[in-house]
Amino acid sequence: MAHTKLQDQLESVDEFERTPVPESKLKGLGSFVGMYVGEHTAGTEFVIGPLFVAHGVSASGLTLGLLAGNLLAVLSWALLCAPIATKARLTLYYMLEKICGAKLTGVYNIVNALMFCFLAGSMIAVSATAVGIPFDLTMPTLNDWLPNSFGWIVAVAIIGSVTTLVAMLGYSQVARVANIAAPWMILVFIAAAVAVLPELGVTSISNFWGVAKEKIWTGEPLEGLSKFTFWHVMFFAWFCNMAMHIGMADLSILRYAKKWQYGFSSAAGMYVGHYLAWIASGILYALFLLESNYSTEFAPGPVAFRAAGIAGALCVIVAGWTTANPTIYRAGLALQSIWPKWKTWRVTMVVGMITTAAACFPALVMKLLDFVALYGLILMPMGAVILMDFYILPRMGAQSNYAEVSGTRFNVAAAAAWVLTLLFSLFLNQYYGVEIFFLGLPGWFVAAAVYLVASRMLQKSPVSKTV
Repeated sequence: MAHTKLQDQLESVDEFERTPVPESKLKGLGSFVGMYVGEHTAGTEFVIGPLFVAHGVSASGLTLGLLAGNLLAVLSWALLCAPIATKARLTLYYMLEKICGAKLTGVYNIVNALMFCFLAGSMIAVSATAVGIPFDLTMPTLNDWLPNSFGWIVAVAIIGSVTTLVAMLGYSQVARVANIAAPWMILVFIAAAVAVLPELGVTSISNFWGVAKEKIWTGEPLEGLSKFTFWHVMFFAWFCNMAMHIGMADLSILRYAKKWQYGFSSAAGMYVGHYLAWIASGILYALFLLESNYSTEFAPGPVAFRAAGIAGALCVIVAGWTTANPTIYRAGLALQSIWPKWKTWRVTMVVGMITTAAACFPALVMKLLDFVALYGLILMPMGAVILMDFYILPRMGAQSNYAEVSGTRFNVAAAAAWVLTLLFSLFLNQYYGVEIFFLGLPGWFVAAAVYLVASRMLQKSPVSKTV
């Protein structure tokens, strides 16, 4: 009976995958504030903050870089993504199908879903480091790529199953979980960092900055790691969610917003999660390094447990969970657009299984900075295509939603923008040594320019716009 009731609930979930979100289903500001805080005060923060410490960012480079980069990210959500989301009220994937055609969109959606699976997998792995504490699991190190014990796989499977179930229940449940968890997680992050400051030598507010420069963000990277500067921090803070704002993945989320201005609610996630939480987790990791004589072991669960006990460990579990939830939800929508006859919850279940399998590999956590930058770069060009198609093509006398109007299943202009942008980025990286963190900005302009030029060439005679 319980099984039937749960299945009925799942079958009743309607996420408007191929139709605009109706006005009756629009959500208020609170839903987005809670979701952004929950998603961005999360498992990644227990990894990214420490990795900045490990890469030798200076105290001033970190604080100023985060201030500037997070502002640019908020503006990208509010001024680029949200206005299109609230005008079209369509998922990213259906908009791309109208522009790019079913075949090209299918390729994109597979790549997109896999990237989101790997990102969600890294967060499940973060949670597993806390689940394993009572069982004295061997924790991964900065150099581990493969699972190092059967217990690790079991811990990952438990966290992955619960996370997938919540994502299967739809966006409303994802937002509800985030709203419940976010306030508590924020307090634990801050309280844990404050609690360990005396052990680092901070006795008053006045001597915090001196200790921060000498013992936390020293400007000296760990052996074998590259040195990060203000520019690394700024561009990473801006582009770590590039796929979601500039890449337009959050069209699928913000289509539920009553007003485009709700895009500014991302500031709650950026300045609580990507500012305070990165600083707080960096403080915790600095103490761990001092006590472990700069060990290469890297496990957010034990680090948080050392600082805040059971509350710290629980925070790591929930933090990873609240990040993985909306990420699996997005991945489910991507694959559902390929198999539209499947119910979204069934596709999400498959996505959850792939994500859980990926989470078994600690490399997703250890190389998170590089992976986040890479997945954003791969998905970003299609965001530029959407922006140009929505605003600029009609002003050029060219047809937006070209695939839908012409009946083509493969828009060559969009494909050229995607492929040439990635080749251009690879060229800069390989021949000029431009690090992956800095490739997104020039890449976006290349994608936009290629799409406009190729579209004009493709549409030799303008097509009258249809509704």
